Amino acid sequence: MSTSKTRITLEVCVDSVESALNAVHGGADRIELCGNLGVGGGTTPSLGLLKCVRRAVNGVPIMAMIRPRTGDFLYSEDEMDVMLDDIRIFKRHGARGVVIGVLQRDGTVDVERTKRLVDEALPMQGTFILRPLLLTHPVESGHAPAAPKALPVLARLLQRTSGDTPWALSILPGSGISPATARELLEALVPLGLGELHMSGGSWEDGAMEFRRPDMGMGAGSEWGVWRTQAERVRAVRAIADDFWDASRDEDDNNEEPTGAGPSDEGAGGQEDEQGGAV
Repeated sequence: MSTSKTRITLEVCVDSVESALNAVHGGADRIELCGNLGVGGGTTPSLGLLKCVRRAVNGVPIMAMIRPRTGDFLYSEDEMDVMLDDIRIFKRHGARGVVIGVLQRDGTVDVERTKRLVDEALPMQGTFILRPLLLTHPVESGHAPAAPKALPVLARLLQRTSGDTPWALSILPGSGISPATARELLEALVPLGLGELHMSGGSWEDGAMEFRRPDMGMGAGSEWGVWRTQAERVRAVRAIADDFWDASRDEDDNNEEPTGAGPSDEGAGGQEDEQGGAV
C-alpha cells in the first residue's frame, strides 16, 4: 500500500472563533476561515474575525475564503475588485493563503480572472474551489454533491497530478467528509497520493435567545440557530485518518527488504547506498 510521507493533513472550515477552537481541539491542522458557512456555503470573513481567530488558534495556518456573496461563481468586475482588495488585506494580516473560485457562464473555469486573483495572492497558497462543477490545493468534490460519491473522478484527478505538474499541485477532497465516510475515501485515494482532507464538522445548534418572535427568525438553515463546528466530529475523522496512516505505514515497513548492516555489507556497496544507489 502506498502511503502519504507525512501524517494526513486535516483542514476544517469554520466561521467563528468558537468553531475555530473546536476544530483545533478536535485535531485540525489547518483552518479555512469563512463567513456565513451555514448560508450558501460561506463567504469572505471579516478582517476582525481573521484577527481574532489568529490569536485564538495560536499559529495554526489559516486559509481565508474570498467570496463576496452567496450564489453562483460568475462575478462582475466590481466583485473582482472587492476580491482583489480582500486578498491584499488578508495577505497583510497573516493569512497563510486564500480560497477562490471563479467560473464562466458555461461552468468552465475562468482562467484569466483566476490568474488575476492568484497573481495578487502570491506568494501565499491558493485553493481553487471546484465544488460548483465544487492553486496549489483544489478543493474537490469530484463534480458530485459530496466527495465520497465521486471516488472514480477523484482517483483520476490524483493520478493526473502525481509528479508531472509544473508546481506542487494537490487534491483536497471536501464536501461530505465525516466519520461515516472518511475511511472509505482514504482507502481508495491514499494509495494514489492523497495527503489531505477537508471537512466542516458543523451543524446547527439552538441559539440562546429567549425572545423569539414567531414571524421573525434570524437564521437560515435553522430559524433561530447558530452554525458551529463540532469538536467531536473533527476528532473522529482525525482518529480515522491517523489510524489509517499508522496502519498503512506499518504495512509498508513490513514489506521493506532488510538492508543488511553487518560487516560484510561495508565498503563500496555501503557507500553506494548512502549516495542513493539500490540496496
